[in-house]
Amino acid sequence: MSSTAHLATVPVSTGWSALPPEYAIPAAAPSLEAAREYCRRLARSHYENFSVASWFLPTRLRQHFFNLYAYCRISDDLGDEVGDRAAALQLLDEWEGELNACYDGKPRHPVFVALAETVRVFEIPKQEFADLLTAFRQDQTVTRYESLGDLLGYCRNSANPVGHLVLYLCGYKDDERQLLSDYTCTALQLANFWQDVTADYAKGRIYLPLEDLRRFGVSEEEIRDDRNTSAFREMMRFEVARAREWFAQGLPLVLKVSPELAVDIELFSRGGLEILNAIERQDYAVLGRRPAISKFRKLALVARAALGKLV
Repeated sequence: MSSTAHLATVPVSTGWSALPPEYAIPAAAPSLEAAREYCRRLARSHYENFSVASWFLPTRLRQHFFNLYAYCRISDDLGDEVGDRAAALQLLDEWEGELNACYDGKPRHPVFVALAETVRVFEIPKQEFADLLTAFRQDQTVTRYESLGDLLGYCRNSANPVGHLVLYLCGYKDDERQLLSDYTCTALQLANFWQDVTADYAKGRIYLPLEDLRRFGVSEEEIRDDRNTSAFREMMRFEVARAREWFAQGLPLVLKVSPELAVDIELFSRGGLEILNAIERQDYAVLGRRPAISKFRKLALVARAALGKLV
C-alpha cells in the first residue's frame, strides 16, 4: 500500500473525478515523509526524461526536484486532462488556493506539504509557481496567437518559470542566468509546439503564429486535414530555424552554472534540438505524423551527458 493510500480525499469540486484519485485535495495533510514519497512516485512514474535527468543531480537536490516536478505535473494535468474548460478553470483556482496555503503554512495536499520545505530552504517566490497557473488558465480561453510576440508572452508563463525554479534550487537568483534560462526554456516550448501541431489542433489549439500562416499562405484547413503542403513545410522550416536560434542564445548558461546542473541543461537542450532534427528528417511534414526521437538517440544523449560529467 502506498504511503498516502490511507488519506481520505474531499475534492472541493466534482472536476477532480476526471483525474487520478490521488490528485484530489485530502481532508487532512499527510506527514512530510508521506508527502515526499508522493512526489517521488509521481515524478518517477510520469516522465521518463525527468527520471533520466535526475541521475545527474546531486543527491541533496533530488527530492526538491521531485517536489517541483509533482507541482508542475499536476498543474499541467488540471489544465489539459479534465476535458471541460469551466471545470479546469475551477480546479486551477482550487489548486492556487493550496499554493497560497503552502505559503501561509497550512497546505493539505501532499505536493504542497513537500513543496513548503523546498520553498523555505531555497526562498522561492510564489510568483514563479503562480505564473505557471496563469499559462494553464490561458490555455482554457486562448486558442490562437496572432504574432510571435503573443506566443512568447505565453511562453513567459508556461515555460520560463520552470527554468527559474531549477536555478533557485541550484542557488542562482540573478537576472543574467534567468534570462539565459528563458531562451532555453522558450526554445524547448517551441520545439514541443512544432512537434505536436496535430495533437494541439485536436485540442482546439494552434500555437503557430497566425501571422506566419498568412505569410506562407497556409490555411487552418490544411492543419485540420493533415495536409503537409509545400507551403506548410516551408513554414515549418522557418519555425525550426527560429527555435534553433533561441537554443543558441541560451547555450552560454552551461558555462555559468555548476557542472551538475550544466549536464542537465545540456541534456534537455540537446533533447530539444533532437526534436528539431527529427522534424527535419521527415522534411517538416509533422501533420498526422508526430516526429519522435528514437530510443537509440535518447541513449546516445544520455551517454554523451554522462561522459561529459566524467571528464
